Amino acid sequence: MLTRGALRAHLLDVRLAGVVATSREVSLRSYRLFAARDPRVLIGIDPGGEWGQRELLGLMADRCGVSADPRDTSGQDVIDPDRTLAALDAFADRLAAVAERRAPVLLGTGHPHRLLGFYVALAEALSAAGCTVLTPAQGRSVDITTRFGLRTLVLDYVRGVASVREPAAGHAGGEPGVHTHSPLPVRTVLAAAAETGGPLPELVIGDHGWVCGAGQLGFEAIGPADTDDPAPFVGEAEGLVSVAVPLDDAVRPEYYRPLTRYVLNRACLSR
Repeated sequence: MLTRGALRAHLLDVRLAGVVATSREVSLRSYRLFAARDPRVLIGIDPGGEWGQRELLGLMADRCGVSADPRDTSGQDVIDPDRTLAALDAFADRLAAVAERRAPVLLGTGHPHRLLGFYVALAEALSAAGCTVLTPAQGRSVDITTRFGLRTLVLDYVRGVASVREPAAGHAGGEPGVHTHSPLPVRTVLAAAAETGGPLPELVIGDHGWVCGAGQLGFEAIGPADTDDPAPFVGEAEGLVSVAVPLDDAVRPEYYRPLTRYVLNRACLSR
């Protein structure tokens, strides 16, 4: 059983929290773009409030622990591990609630190379608890605009977790491997579920556009977010996202395993 103290030490040791790899320059650029309502950083959230750079910096300082000083413009960002732990507790509590109801869930990631294993473990635990892990729109094409132009990707599920892959990649039971911030995949999935008249998720678990896009559409959504992704935290502040967990979302996949053990144990979903 992983103690809270041991997890805190792990967060700092592998830089999931504490001094993280995300640079201050990258984070501040994201805040500027969000303040300008750039869809690349809104990732599905349509903010109702006035979120200028100063307000965003204050929010990220409060939710993540980054420096609130606008004169701090270089170096590495910092995430307060105690804020991460508190958010993981809230995340686990939402898992426990949906498992108790045996409610349908949807899991998806824009970070399949890093976070797929984390979500797969959650999907398997929730399925074992009696939840239906939804997999609508398998194989459906999604046109996503990138800086290189329009890109057609294909929705795929790996052990219950959705992401997008290249059309020519095929499905071999491994990770699809395409990184995206777009909310279009989750919108496509939810629309397909509604079209078929099947169950809709009572909880969406994911990151980037998955958590923001689902939350904006009125679905309860939870997931991790880095310091250069203000959208989930704005969504949380405005009541669109249920839980945003501050952590580095691009470390080695095995570094997330202790987090998995911790949240599943707290949610009473450990095997």
